[in-house]
Amino acid sequence: MLLRRFTRSLWNSSRFERRFLVSEPAKPEPDMLDGVEPVQAEALDKDICLLVDEKDNIIGTAPKKDCHKVGPDGSILLHRAFSLFLFNKRGDMFLQRRSSQKVTYPDYYTNACCSHPLYIDGKPEDIITAARRRVNFELGIPMEQLDPELFTLLTRVHYHDPGDGVWGEHEIDYILFLQADVKVKPNPNEISEYCYVPKNEFNAFLPTLEGPITPWLNMVRRHRLKLWWDNLHRLKELAEPDKIHKFLNEK
Repeated sequence: MLLRRFTRSLWNSSRFERRFLVSEPAKPEPDMLDGVEPVQAEALDKDICLLVDEKDNIIGTAPKKDCHKVGPDGSILLHRAFSLFLFNKRGDMFLQRRSSQKVTYPDYYTNACCSHPLYIDGKPEDIITAARRRVNFELGIPMEQLDPELFTLLTRVHYHDPGDGVWGEHEIDYILFLQADVKVKPNPNEISEYCYVPKNEFNAFLPTLEGPITPWLNMVRRHRLKLWWDNLHRLKELAEPDKIHKFLNEK
């Protein structure tokens, strides 16, 4: 009971649960992409992402590192990605803070999991397969709790954000929703804090955060989140998987 009261008090509210998974950032290994955490540094070189055109047709592949580099003219390779929004059975949304060790958008708050399908064994990875793999890695949710039938692909979003001018995003992002009561054990290299936020407190809660939110969460929040969150019981009726929206990141 003492631990439970402590973790909740970190949000200054008995309605939220926040857990610090590491007491202080791990020290980066030397000579690993300017101090990038070793596992992430390896992934930047070894993970092969799918390059796409504006209609989401695959036109090639490139290492994850190259897909997030911002060019001298601000350009970034357009590649395929996904953003998963997780809700418990009560309808509360999972919100996490990206680790300070993340290469892109460190310490930003965001939705449950954002990553990429990869080119594996000579073929492109399916979006749901990629989401299950990555959710298991980042959030520690057991694979048996990640039934593919629970995932709903709502739409795709094409957006560009220059990030810090060195690392940024240019993605066609598959927006996935998952509602289930799952066991979460986050990877501290990926996530430093998390909580479930009730829908009726979300807008008031955002200004209390200690950092910014990611551009993709901000876009979804402004353009579609309320509609989808209000209709978790009938998401498949609202799904537009064949559409690609261009949302502006209005800060």
